[in-house]
Amino acid sequence: MTDTASPQAATPDDQDRLTRFMIETAGVRGVRVHLHDTWRQIRDRAEYPAAAAEMLGEAAAAAALFTGHAKVDGRLSVQLRGEGALRTLFAECTAAGTLRGIVQLAEDGGEVSRDLRDLGPQAVLAITIENPALNGRDPVRYQGLVSLESDTLAGAFEDYFRQSEQLPTRLLLAADDRYAAGLMLQKLPGDEGDDDGWARVGALFDTLNTAELLELPTDTLLTRLFHEDGVQLLGGKPLGFACSCSRERVEAMLVSLGREEADAAAAEGEAHIRCEFCGQSYRFDRNQIAGLFAAAAAEIQAPQRVQ
Repeated sequence: MTDTASPQAATPDDQDRLTRFMIETAGVRGVRVHLHDTWRQIRDRAEYPAAAAEMLGEAAAAAALFTGHAKVDGRLSVQLRGEGALRTLFAECTAAGTLRGIVQLAEDGGEVSRDLRDLGPQAVLAITIENPALNGRDPVRYQGLVSLESDTLAGAFEDYFRQSEQLPTRLLLAADDRYAAGLMLQKLPGDEGDDDGWARVGALFDTLNTAELLELPTDTLLTRLFHEDGVQLLGGKPLGFACSCSRERVEAMLVSLGREEADAAAAEGEAHIRCEFCGQSYRFDRNQIAGLFAAAAAEIQAPQRVQ
């Protein structure tokens, strides 16, 4: 950006928010996400190496960004699995604007690389959308796999949208100790905008640095970048940390493990399951576990009757 003045810190009203906008003359739509308290609550759940924490912040910002782009009635997650020091990176944003995320590292340690190409030949990056179905049926799930030819998450996601949706996309992600943020631009399908609108907006996008993305309020950021083309704000939503774990979901998980493994978890009197996302603890004694499997068996054996 050409303005060399020090960034004006994002205001509380601007923090923890998703904002959608349009640059109509250029035929471009965009989403900006800024996380503060939400990012602190995600990060403070565990101690991560700096590189792993930064990637988690970027993934959380990306998951929120994508809910402003895609039709999400349930939840959207970004998941990265690697073979090195970083084994799993997961971030999720719901349609209601709640986020959670976690990093799992190899037990033998090692240095976490920011370069996606160092994650190993079997590494996988996926975007998953899970929307509720009607009439109590299983959720409708869509998953897209992202190639790992780029060294950054932003670059990998740009490749994904360009290849899978044939939509030119620009994406910048950043995270530090205080903030996580993202900005995504996409060319509108068809012939909207003038002939060089996308190239012009892309050149302006390239002037944005990560410090400005993290620090500047949305209005200031968009005005400095695109004031000549005019920016129309299309609304947005607040974002916040929340976990979707529940006792019912843990019960279903125990039943899915099978009776033998569930009983083994309660070998010392009770099974203790702790949610890695929020720290909530769930405890089940042997009688409670037996009741779960009795109820599951009764449900399977119940005759199907025409009402």
